Amino acid sequence: MNPIGSTSLELGILDLVPRLMDVTAEEAIRQSVHLAMKGEEWGYTRYWTSEHHNLPGTESASPEVLLSHIGAKTNRIRLGSGAVLLPYHHPIRVAESYHMLASLYPGRVELGIGRAPGGSAHLSMALAGNYLEKVAKYPELIKQLQDLLHGKYSFDGEPIAAKPVPEIPPALWLLGTNVKSAEYAAQFGTGYVFGQFMSEQDAAEMLQKYREQFIPSENLTKPKASIAVNVICAPSADEALSWKEEALILHRKATGGIVEVPPYPVIFGNPKQVKEELLVLAQKTGCNEILISTRVASYEQRLLSYGLLGEEMSKG
Repeated sequence: MNPIGSTSLELGILDLVPRLMDVTAEEAIRQSVHLAMKGEEWGYTRYWTSEHHNLPGTESASPEVLLSHIGAKTNRIRLGSGAVLLPYHHPIRVAESYHMLASLYPGRVELGIGRAPGGSAHLSMALAGNYLEKVAKYPELIKQLQDLLHGKYSFDGEPIAAKPVPEIPPALWLLGTNVKSAEYAAQFGTGYVFGQFMSEQDAAEMLQKYREQFIPSENLTKPKASIAVNVICAPSADEALSWKEEALILHRKATGGIVEVPPYPVIFGNPKQVKEELLVLAQKTGCNEILISTRVASYEQRLLSYGLLGEEMSKG
């Protein structure tokens, strides 16, 4: 199948590697690999996976390992992190890992970074000590990573290369849900993904600020923006609503009713309805690339949702 783009809109998959239906962690990961392979068949142009730690029902602590495996199982789909939580890592190790991926899969690797905690406060302390101190150094970490990806990093006057050095470096993106992330992406001249799937902020406003403040860099000569949204695409509008409500019930059950889902926007409906809403969103935000996050109660529903949407979008 040709990439989803006949409507001038490219769709990608954003996968949090959920553990659904009381399956094992191994089965959850296998399901994510299967989703990436089917996504390539359906014309999705990228598969991104997140970094979370000790989060109930989520098995995505090491995106670079999963992406390496998926790369070997696919041929064209771009492979990305959504996102590497940079305050937890030294930029050299991040650059080395994604340089290795870019060497294995030339032209297919995208490195998305972020600064969210990706877990509880105790997890953050266990993993990074004073996490807030690391977050305060986020701009410095971005600059170091940027220099490493472009062969310009040195320490105490000595040049240091993040090997292997691929011919095509990973495309650098910054993910975020607020004005600050948009400003960082513009300042460092990276691509920017606005995480509408976990934000109540207005996407169009955030992307406008990014574009207005963008400074060209070795990463990009002009702004490149995307948006990540929650989508549930079912055979009918009634089924889509039912899937949405079922997923909410299961989330409350998994968290003991303590953690409520904030009112993040969800696009849901039958394939035609979802396609129309995505095209309107693309026009409103000026984005021709959208990452789709689908949170439902079963792997069958998730696969069907992505498949129906891919088929509908390919109609043009």
